[in-house]
Amino acid sequence: MLELNWRPSASREMLLLRADVLKKIRDFFYARNVSEVETPVLSQAAVTDLQLKSLTTRITGQAINAYLQTSPEYPMKRLLAAHQLDIYQICKAFRDDEVSRFHNPEFTIVEWYRLGFDHHALMDEVEELLSLLLAPRLNIAAERITYARAFERTLQIDPLQAPLSDLHAIAVERLGANSSSLGTERDTVLDLLMGALVGPTLGDKRITFVHSYPASQAALARLLPTDARLAARFEAYFCGVELCNGFHELSDAKEQTARFEHDLVERRRHGLHEPPLDARMLGALAAGLPDTAGVAVGLDRVLMLAADKGHISEVLNFAIDNA
Repeated sequence: MLELNWRPSASREMLLLRADVLKKIRDFFYARNVSEVETPVLSQAAVTDLQLKSLTTRITGQAINAYLQTSPEYPMKRLLAAHQLDIYQICKAFRDDEVSRFHNPEFTIVEWYRLGFDHHALMDEVEELLSLLLAPRLNIAAERITYARAFERTLQIDPLQAPLSDLHAIAVERLGANSSSLGTERDTVLDLLMGALVGPTLGDKRITFVHSYPASQAALARLLPTDARLAARFEAYFCGVELCNGFHELSDAKEQTARFEHDLVERRRHGLHEPPLDARMLGALAAGLPDTAGVAVGLDRVLMLAADKGHISEVLNFAIDNA
């Protein structure tokens, strides 16, 4: 019989650090009267976002196709609509994604929702939590810049108005991309430039919040009343690593349904799987989602930075190649 390596991926010290971080997170929310909740990991519906691929399974006894959650957002919004409470959750999420330095198909996130907050107020709270978890690596206050400013600062280009040909030219020159393979989807090229060129420059010695994303990249966020091209979405970066994704949450059920249906049309056009819409979550929006802002933080990435580790496998007790 072939002897396999049974030992954990992470060290004993990392196991203890994770336990300490989990305690700090729970203490943080307890002090703010935010209630911890649990929701199902399996659902009969899934996200429609073109950038996310759900892992699926089959419940044979019930003849049900089920999806492992990419985040607990939809059931947490059902709780919000029903009970009108500030809530958080520490849970596993799953994505059919690459295995790389910052990616494992199974990972841990901290997700929470705050009644009466907009995305700016939530950025304040995210900064408080990350400053607690990443101390003493953080010495100066966070900065906040718009998505457009982040591109202008790094690539000297306006991502909202630049011709697609100019975006292609940057990808070809800076990344060696083949222009013909980049396609005609503006958001696809912007995502490439953000991930490969802009994001890695953000968060040098402090947290950088990027906000006011293009509306087309924020299907679950409200549009900004001052500029309908933009959405109330933000991300946080530290040492070039994306740590979270947050929104001032869209509460209009009709608008949310229209955005989901548009996603399905685009998935069909790209030959992607079309999951069933989460009608129960949409029903919760129709019943009345309170004014709220929500965010998901990648806990494993936070641990990587807190412990100054170079690969996500170093902070997971069992990474996918050893699970």
